[in-house]
Amino acid sequence: MRKNAWALIILFISIFISQPAWADTGPGIDTGTTAWMLISTALVLLMIPGLAMFYGGLVRTKNVIGTMMHSYVAMAVIGVLWVVCGYSLTFGKSTLGGFVGWNNDYFFLKGIDDSITGGIPEYIIAMFQGKFAIITPALISGAMAERVYFRGYTLFIALWFLLIYCPLCHWVWASDGWLFNLGARGAIDLAGGLVIHVSAGVSALVIALLLGKRHGYPKTAMNPNNLVMTMMGAGLLWVGWFGFNAGSTVQSGLDTARALTMTQVSAASGALTWLAIEAITFRKATSLGFVSGILAGLVVITPAAGVVQPIGAMILGALSSLACFFALKAKILLGYDDSLDCFGIHGVGSGLGVLLLCFFIRESWMVKAGESAGGWTLWNQLWVQLQGMGATIALAAGGTALIYFVVEKTVGFRLDPQKEQEGLDQSLHGEHGYGLMHSDAIR
Repeated sequence: MRKNAWALIILFISIFISQPAWADTGPGIDTGTTAWMLISTALVLLMIPGLAMFYGGLVRTKNVIGTMMHSYVAMAVIGVLWVVCGYSLTFGKSTLGGFVGWNNDYFFLKGIDDSITGGIPEYIIAMFQGKFAIITPALISGAMAERVYFRGYTLFIALWFLLIYCPLCHWVWASDGWLFNLGARGAIDLAGGLVIHVSAGVSALVIALLLGKRHGYPKTAMNPNNLVMTMMGAGLLWVGWFGFNAGSTVQSGLDTARALTMTQVSAASGALTWLAIEAITFRKATSLGFVSGILAGLVVITPAAGVVQPIGAMILGALSSLACFFALKAKILLGYDDSLDCFGIHGVGSGLGVLLLCFFIRESWMVKAGESAGGWTLWNQLWVQLQGMGATIALAAGGTALIYFVVEKTVGFRLDPQKEQEGLDQSLHGEHGYGLMHSDAIR
């Protein structure tokens, strides 16, 4: 009887893991890389609920559903726009003087049904990149938490995606983008230091300044409602980041292993450094500080994971935690209300990585760069990175300000005082996050 049971189990496993005879892998498909890219796509999508939990735990009880909805609705709005025109605007052939791209075959993804790129079905590449497009505007929601209309936020992320994300992504990652081709090897940005984190961070700062402070800030205590949920969200972000960075190599090989390793090293270094800072400053370790350190380490390595070695990743993680810690202190001194510190973590930490990666590039990459591009130098690369940073800041800041005024004058953006006092959950969604009357409803 026992032998028969084992035989059935072995038969089931063999059927499950074997490729069916009717499966069509298609000509020229690298099944190993394809499998990894499928996993990476799912890991990046996992970051969206991770971000929702991270942000949702940091706001007051009366705003937890509204805040989490800001992350989730991006999955729908940007998920549709990406298929309709985003992929074309991003990776199509340069148009409008190189400001953005366009390819009719990418409109509604109608022309890629049989396309194989580098051994991978182009559908997978499109979906992988689409997850980056989703999370970027969702990051900005942390700067406007607890004080915007849902309709205004929805229109904002749609316009921000079309007018800022797609052009910037085209500049940095499209084969004919001007930053992709700048200098000897183009701007180094493996997984979105410029495209995602600096752009979101700068936009977050602009939107926080234009919206103004939450009512009662900073005099009224606005404590997190659920740090347990925030820690769980940070854990999901850390796991998802392996797909974020290692998946951006678009292969399954040595560079993939390098990017994954640097991601782990930098995140751990950032978390440990933040703990050390708190031990020195406060004589205690906080969960919020720990998860802030994790994010500081992750965002700084995002542009650099493909070119640095472990010692460089460790140093970058530590430096990012130091810089982000003092950026959050500066926010308090300056008095602006970036509610959940999008600029202080994503903008500052990743901006640091975009520039400082030049000083930690592994020798084999530098030699290859010099041979293939005719005289690559660290200082030339730093100048390229600075130009990329300047262009990103200019587009994100100017575009965000313009979009803010359009949204405010059309559907409305800043929540009226009565609804803000009542909370997003009840006033905009008619719900309570925990099924109970929240203790801070009267604030």
